Amino acid sequence: MANEPVLAQALRTLPAPAPEAVVVDNFVDALMDVLGFDKQKRIPQFATGQGADHVDFAARYDDSEGRSFIQSPVDPYFLVEAKGTDSNLSYGTPQYRSTFNQLRRYLLAPKCKNAQWGLIINSVHMQLFRKHHKVIFPATPCLEIKPETIDQVVHNQIAPLLRQPSRALVVAVYNNKGGVGKTTTTINLASLLNFIGYSTLVIDFDPNQRDLTETLEVTSQSPTLFDCLDDDRLDIHEAIATYRKLDKKANKEYGIDILPAPKVEDLKTDDPNSKGIDINDLIRKIGYHKLKKAIDSLRSEYDYIFIDSPPNWQYFSQEAVYASDVILMPVKPNNVYSIDNAAEAIREFFPAIQAKRQDGGPIALPIFFNGEKLSNSQHQRVRVYLEELIARHKKDYKFDLTPYFFPRLTNARKDYRVFELENHAEISGASFSRLPAVYAHKTARDYYLNLAKEYFIQ
Repeated sequence: MANEPVLAQALRTLPAPAPEAVVVDNFVDALMDVLGFDKQKRIPQFATGQGADHVDFAARYDDSEGRSFIQSPVDPYFLVEAKGTDSNLSYGTPQYRSTFNQLRRYLLAPKCKNAQWGLIINSVHMQLFRKHHKVIFPATPCLEIKPETIDQVVHNQIAPLLRQPSRALVVAVYNNKGGVGKTTTTINLASLLNFIGYSTLVIDFDPNQRDLTETLEVTSQSPTLFDCLDDDRLDIHEAIATYRKLDKKANKEYGIDILPAPKVEDLKTDDPNSKGIDINDLIRKIGYHKLKKAIDSLRSEYDYIFIDSPPNWQYFSQEAVYASDVILMPVKPNNVYSIDNAAEAIREFFPAIQAKRQDGGPIALPIFFNGEKLSNSQHQRVRVYLEELIARHKKDYKFDLTPYFFPRLTNARKDYRVFELENHAEISGASFSRLPAVYAHKTARDYYLNLAKEYFIQ
């Protein structure tokens, strides 16, 4: 069609089937131009620095000195991995998982560590992923593309994200089972990331327990978090409290920002004769998906935002997961209910939220064993149980839990390790001094630094 947009025309003229080289030359080249990466801003077959790996396209806008990517071929911003139409890139297929793992390897490679975005595409499906340090997660759903829709998809869903990346990674710390150390994990991981130079905000989204707020002895501000969720005309910054610790030896102050959970009985009510507001009233008052909207307004101010989520799959945990990019799941390896609840959440709860969000997120990170030291025989017993659990889910639900329980396991490498954060008296005892353990004890810092390196930082 003479007046057809360039991408629609490129798609319509592709042969069927189209091998990878034809998809790249006839369609992906045009796509890169439309996204603002002309031939001076993109390099085909870019060497990632990881063995012989080459990504189909690496691209970058001009640097601060006005040099194009061709002139200064370092620090790509955007990677594209293309496939032919014979590769089925619809969500969840073996080819989809293989291509995503390939893109993930490229994004984490030595010459691509500063890349922030990655795209997989085959001219039938495409999906954009965001990278935040070590974490790679969907920025869009897996999109079906057609000549009639391709320009709208690219201009409305892909290009705006590439031009305006958000800063913070939002992490919900969740397990459907209580007593797995969610609050301790939230406090110490956020504080450790702050200790090594990242700005962090933690949100206590459990008004029933308020464990994080009570542990750090933080006073809820006025307006409260829930006031701000109820009325978006209020400034949520006024609800943020600060927790600061002065290291006298280093003459340096550390600290995290906190959105504390107020006491329900202290919340405002529109009825002057009311004795207070209960949880159900609070839920009706706030409504749904307000936490995500509030967090999105704060993203540019932090590197990490952690949400301490209550157990049980009810309103507050659902809203916390809905607002997150990724979910971090502590598990007690000596408690089968803790393991089973994690499996149920991954299989059933999180996909339900993804269906509501319609943007590909959030995703679950692999589980970790929290607060236990296992003997060899205990390791073997847990491994057998997890293998049986994975097999049962494959048979009964056609759902593969392997990446969430054995993330290092491949056909070529029989690695059944699960990351473990052992308990230590200095960690469990720090709550009595109302202090994050990582600010007081090097042992605790080392433990949580290992956790941060496992999941978040390169």
